[in-house]
Amino acid sequence: MAPVVLWLGIVLFASAAEGPDGAALYKRDCAVCHDGGANTRAPSPEALRERSPEAVVEALNGVMRIPGSRLNAIERRALAEYLTGKKLGGDVTGSTTGRCAAQPAFADPASGPAWNGWSPDLNNTVFQSTRQAGLTAEDVPRLKLKWAFGFPDSNSAWGGITVVSGRLFTGGQNGTVYSLDAKTGCIYWTFNAVGGVRTPITIAPREGSGKFTAYFGDNSAFAYAVDAFTGEKLWSRKVEEHPVARITGQMRLYEGRLYVPMASYEETMGTSTNYECCTFRGSLTALDPKTGAVIWKTYTIPEEAKPRVKNKAGGQFWGPGGAAVWSSPTIDAKRGAIYVSTGNCYSGPFQPTCDAVLALDIKSGRVLWSIQPLAEPPDVSIAGCGPRGQSLYCPDGEAEDGPDFDFGNPPILTKLPNGKDAIIIGQKSGLGFAMDPDQKGKVLWQYRAGEGSANGGMEWGSAVDSEHAYFPVADNFRAKPGGLHAVDLATGERVWFTPAP
Repeated sequence: MAPVVLWLGIVLFASAAEGPDGAALYKRDCAVCHDGGANTRAPSPEALRERSPEAVVEALNGVMRIPGSRLNAIERRALAEYLTGKKLGGDVTGSTTGRCAAQPAFADPASGPAWNGWSPDLNNTVFQSTRQAGLTAEDVPRLKLKWAFGFPDSNSAWGGITVVSGRLFTGGQNGTVYSLDAKTGCIYWTFNAVGGVRTPITIAPREGSGKFTAYFGDNSAFAYAVDAFTGEKLWSRKVEEHPVARITGQMRLYEGRLYVPMASYEETMGTSTNYECCTFRGSLTALDPKTGAVIWKTYTIPEEAKPRVKNKAGGQFWGPGGAAVWSSPTIDAKRGAIYVSTGNCYSGPFQPTCDAVLALDIKSGRVLWSIQPLAEPPDVSIAGCGPRGQSLYCPDGEAEDGPDFDFGNPPILTKLPNGKDAIIIGQKSGLGFAMDPDQKGKVLWQYRAGEGSANGGMEWGSAVDSEHAYFPVADNFRAKPGGLHAVDLATGERVWFTPAP
């Protein structure tokens, strides 16, 4: 069969009359910097008016991607048209072309090859056998491009790919979620979320209906349930009210509960002198998958932030804050536990639950134990506030200069060769760990895979099979390159290493 290529390019937005108020969006999200505030590098409204609306959208995907990702596609259009006084045409999702002529029935995801979310299992092993995948290592060099799909209003494909029932499900930077035909790439349906959708998508049967639901979260801290066949919204829920909260890890469904991890943008907001940092705390929330109702919510930092010191501009600085949960929770059915990993503290005092693995009671959310394998140096870190940080946003008299050694990896629950359970996890420090879930996460071994840095070490995916742990390293700003390490599960010793090409 000849390769089939489907390319939708960058197609922008719906009519401005259907969108929100661009002036209100500018005042809410942009004026603090662009109206002559502390950020002198921000173009004035007069300068922005000389640009094209396409250029403004491109900036929201590029240099302004952090505030931009809190806007959905229609809001970006409204803002770009307001700033430039010019119109944009086209469709916000790109789905006016490339639609599927028909849609087959939705088969049970368990009935065929599937990759459902971040990992095909609840233990986050990120492993699939040849039998399950229908693909061997020998097949990989012979693969050829069959089709390609361009995401409108995006400079990257954010959401990972879920593959079930002959379909692909993925989210976009502009808040559009797509259901695509796996063989051709044509579009079955699209759904517009409030914010950008970075989470892997969970597909699961809807109790008593014979239908299936797609669950995902967005960069505005909303969780969604939509019909997996039609894309129709069943419910949505604002899980966290903090203004810069976001969901990046897969929401895990298990025994009638949907578990939602919560992260944020707060540690990156060092250019805004009038923002009072840091009040965000990471959390895990259990929702009713039928309605989105909250069953329980547990914060990774127990105490609420309190006023601490002033920043260099005289504004209030709060703490403690941080310990975001960036990745997917891990289910331990045998122990009735759910594991999450956390990032650095944003503000002091330094907490034992930052850069940590936490075990929670799966029914109540009560914290059973937590382990912080690297307590030194204290990892309190926000953008622009290192030892030489000049930002007026930084706390006066305090150097918020921790190494930024988040756990972006999810905990991986697996069995060692001797039959004992262990948690495997990689960290931005460049270290990989094996922990004992029966001894409150006691470290069994650790392996130095990379030098580590704020942009290095293990950022996201590690994996295990029956014999090895696999640690991918992203030391992109270091002298030594990254690569992939295979480590003996029993001993933590290197088996092989392949450098990045």
